Amino acid sequence: MGVVINKKEGESANAIVYRFIKKVQQSGVLREAKGRRFTKRGINKNKRRQSALHKADVRVNFERDRKLGKVVERGSRR
Repeated sequence: MGVVINKKEGESANAIVYRFIKKVQQSGVLREAKGRRFTKRGINKNKRRQSALHKADVRVNFERDRKLGKVVERGSRR
């Protein structure tokens, strides 16, 4: 999606720049570019799966250690 400005006959360079700037602002190209600049990419499916498997494994190990008495019980968080 680009902005095209053609020079009119007898038009000065300043006028062309002014028309170009107005056209870019009206088209929303800058707004879209600034919006994409800081957007984070989503985590891919495989990485989400690996994370879920790791979390489940940690949970199982914690529960096993808790039942064996290797984990010190803390009081309520409230």
